[in-house]
Amino acid sequence: MPFSAPRDAAVIDIGSNSVRLVVYRLEGRAIWTVFNEKVLAGLGRDLGDNGRLSPDGVLQTLAALKRFRAVLEAVAPAETFVVATAAAREATDGPAFMARVKAETGLTVRVLTGEEEARYAALGVLAGAPHATGVVGDLGGASLELIRLESTGAGIGVTLPLGPFSLGLSEGFDAEHVRRLCAQRLAPVASAFRTDSFHAVGGAWRNLALLHMRLSGYPLHVVHQYEITASEALDAARLVSHQSKASLERIEGMSKKRSETLPYAAVVLESLIESLALKRIEISAYGVREGLLFEAMPPRIRGLDPLIEGCASLGARQGVADDLGAGLEAWIAPAFATLPSLFGERDPVLTAAACRLADLGARLHPDHRADLVFEQVLRAPIAGQGHDERAFLATAAYARHSTAFNPPELEVLERLLTPARLKRARALGAAIRLGCDLSGRSAPLLGRSRLTIDKTQLSLTAEPGYADMLLGEQTSKRAGTVAQLLGLKLKVSTS
Repeated sequence: MPFSAPRDAAVIDIGSNSVRLVVYRLEGRAIWTVFNEKVLAGLGRDLGDNGRLSPDGVLQTLAALKRFRAVLEAVAPAETFVVATAAAREATDGPAFMARVKAETGLTVRVLTGEEEARYAALGVLAGAPHATGVVGDLGGASLELIRLESTGAGIGVTLPLGPFSLGLSEGFDAEHVRRLCAQRLAPVASAFRTDSFHAVGGAWRNLALLHMRLSGYPLHVVHQYEITASEALDAARLVSHQSKASLERIEGMSKKRSETLPYAAVVLESLIESLALKRIEISAYGVREGLLFEAMPPRIRGLDPLIEGCASLGARQGVADDLGAGLEAWIAPAFATLPSLFGERDPVLTAAACRLADLGARLHPDHRADLVFEQVLRAPIAGQGHDERAFLATAAYARHSTAFNPPELEVLERLLTPARLKRARALGAAIRLGCDLSGRSAPLLGRSRLTIDKTQLSLTAEPGYADMLLGEQTSKRAGTVAQLLGLKLKVSTS
């Protein structure tokens, strides 16, 4: 499939706690953030007290929106979405504020209903993890949206007054009082949203996840699709809910405003774990904003795999031929499909994704290429992959450029991958290197040879008339590396 021409889209998200502008580069199914600015304006800070927007929050939000409008005029994205959520929706002076925004900034704001907000949060989760099941919970400054993920997509959602501003932030944090409110407000809907898997959306829960990573010594600080058990999440939430504001502020990277709201988010998570009988929590870096983008994509694009498309986008325009990744997949996948499965139905997806990264780093210095590509793949903001899959692809990308295996963060790989998966990733990278070197990165020329696995033997064969061109000393050496990593004998011949 030809690589999709890039286009830019922007989202302004006027939330109860933050107002944010994000400019995205869309390359087919791949979503890249190219500009991201947030102001913690606290627009909904006074909702729990008087049902009105915060005067200071209104001024800060208007100032931010005027700046955002100037940025948009300069960037000129192909499409712009401007939405507001719970604060503008629930405040008695919300309509007047929207009119003021239109008059002072020229921006027309779509105020999402609670059901719409829940649906877009779910679509955002599916944009980042298309096979996600369970329940999505999007925690903002004033509300919590819950929505079930059905086999057909997003189900019916609800909105609940469980954001920090609706739980008495202005009165000071009282953990037991907040717990009682959470239990009361969750009770009417708990039975409808009981689930094993919970997908947490929102900045507060992302911060809780980062805190858990630090406390547990987790080696890969990538929040998207970070998964923890309910027991681990409960321990982290209880720890946060017992910390003083001053203690939270001393945590590296914790802002003063975030330290005020984090204990509320922790208690809400505690209550959800208990009320919904959760077993696993997975953090999503995608939410309402990405849900808006996902809905606007053509159905054909929405149906593509985000990991394969993201890897194709990351590796595009760096090598010799745009069709190399697909050619390598066609050449390698049938052989590797005969091997024992290590990731279940994800095996062919990971093979395809690794092949799309074949030319990543082609313009880098060969002495440093393997290390730099490894780091980039391990932490690239590509959706649709678990942390073990990130480690697998980073290993394959490293092995594609280096026979000697000494990656920069071997301890990360050994923590996230079993020995069998680590060796398979190295073999896959070595097979990609073999295909690239054999063909000079030409997919048509690669198609003149075959890589097969039959029980105990790896066979590399060339069509008649192509043996001299394809099966030289270097090729045999590369093939030998693949065979060794797979524990197979090697046979090189003409067909």
